[in-house]
Amino acid sequence: MKIRVAAFLIASAWIPTWLAGQQAALTPRDSAFHALNRVAYGPRPGEIARVAAGGVLRWIDQQLAPEKIDDAALAAHERAFPLLGYDRGDLAQVYFELQRERQQRQRAGDTTADKADDTPVAQRGRRLAAQFAQLAVTRAVLSERQLYEVMVDFWTNHFNVFLGKGADRFLTPDYIEHTIRPHAMGKFADLLIATAQSPAMLFYLDNWESVGPGAEPPAGMRLRARPIFGRRPGFFFPPPPDPAMMDSARESRLARAPKGLNENYARELLELHTLGVDGGYTQQDVIAVARIFTGWSIRRPQQGGDFEFHDWAHDRGEKQVLGVVFESGHGMDEGIRLLKLLANHPATMHRVSAQLCQRFVSDEPPDGCVDDAVAAWKRTGGDIREILRAIFHGPDFWAAANVGSKVKTPLEFVVSAARALGAQPDTGPRLSQMVARLGEPLYLHAAPDGYPEKEAAWVNSGALLDRMNAALALASGKLPDVPVTLDSIWSGSGDGVVDAINETVLGGSMSENTKQVIRRQISEVSDPLQARALAIGLALGGPEFQRQ
Repeated sequence: MKIRVAAFLIASAWIPTWLAGQQAALTPRDSAFHALNRVAYGPRPGEIARVAAGGVLRWIDQQLAPEKIDDAALAAHERAFPLLGYDRGDLAQVYFELQRERQQRQRAGDTTADKADDTPVAQRGRRLAAQFAQLAVTRAVLSERQLYEVMVDFWTNHFNVFLGKGADRFLTPDYIEHTIRPHAMGKFADLLIATAQSPAMLFYLDNWESVGPGAEPPAGMRLRARPIFGRRPGFFFPPPPDPAMMDSARESRLARAPKGLNENYARELLELHTLGVDGGYTQQDVIAVARIFTGWSIRRPQQGGDFEFHDWAHDRGEKQVLGVVFESGHGMDEGIRLLKLLANHPATMHRVSAQLCQRFVSDEPPDGCVDDAVAAWKRTGGDIREILRAIFHGPDFWAAANVGSKVKTPLEFVVSAARALGAQPDTGPRLSQMVARLGEPLYLHAAPDGYPEKEAAWVNSGALLDRMNAALALASGKLPDVPVTLDSIWSGSGDGVVDAINETVLGGSMSENTKQVIRRQISEVSDPLQARALAIGLALGGPEFQRQ
């Protein structure tokens, strides 16, 4: 069967054949299905009819005000995740203990100390990391605040940090909870400032080490010049008693102390977070931005790992960015001023608006959509929900050419399949592991550009087969910690299962070719329950379900 299924998918080439006959004017049911696939992670059983009956624009406006949506059911599930009971200080302590444990093993001559191990502290850290990814998937599957969860994922990619880099193993959960989530539907400038001050971002892009030329830490800080975030954290052990050795140790510590300008954050701030590579800035602008952010750093893990501005490390000289002069003598305030300038720069407004139109409308964002979003940005000072409202109420969002035109990312595919099946995932990692196997391990994109949005990044024959196998596993109940409700799709017997799937799961978009393939496959199965599970799995792995 696997060979025939793969051939069916590859021959279909992900082409939404049902669009060939799509009318310019969508019916209320078509509109509801489209909105649920773009504004949300896909419909749950019965949701297409409910949204169509209540009015799709009314539902969209409700999604734009997530704070007014009752999400008690999700809150009950969230309480099962111990991770949410940890604050940044708790997670910092786990990391600190792991680092100390490794150092002790290194001092004892253990050559495997830097590799993954099975000590209790390491196991605890891995469990928390797995929980973190599963929590994101569970929220996407169960939340009534669907647009909010979509935007959390969007900004998580836009302001990407890499969970696998050192201290970001404990900083990233706090970054998502207290930087991305609170600002996902607010003002872009506030979100930009919050990410700039986030210890996770400061560590990921090395700005925590950036100091002005010639700057030296005060005498009281010199013995801890290289915090445990760094590569050589052994300094916190008592120094040797010999004065000569103590002098040598001090010199060594000072030699390891951050001394220079680091341009990593400055470059990604301009290229990825705001203006874009064609945003009109120069290398001299990058250097000036790096100088502005000298001193933006992090407290030690033992002190909670919070944001901390080091006045001693800040370059107080005059700078110029994009023709704007930043006078000498200023401190942290000039970084805030720069971020506000960048947040409302025309290049930023155009680039981020285009990315939002790419996410919600088309891989090649229409000019009209971008123009509407930019106009809303200017009118509201970068209010994210009003920018989204302009996109959703614009003609490009509803244009027939853009309906069903985008391919789902692995996260979108897995979550939409789980929602279609009425799944109730628990704290187990099965769904997040499935997302990872399909090519999108959450929070583990090493480069600062985040996971791609365009179809080309996710479409190949291997991906098609993997998605089909994942869909069959979900529908057949092979994931014990992800119970599904197939009766909500079809509880009868006979050939009606295909039509029921088409209406309930695919909003009537299933092609005749897909229907025939599914009917042929289930005709070989005598058990009606197994046939139903197979039919649903084939539909979820089929070409129409891959698109949104």
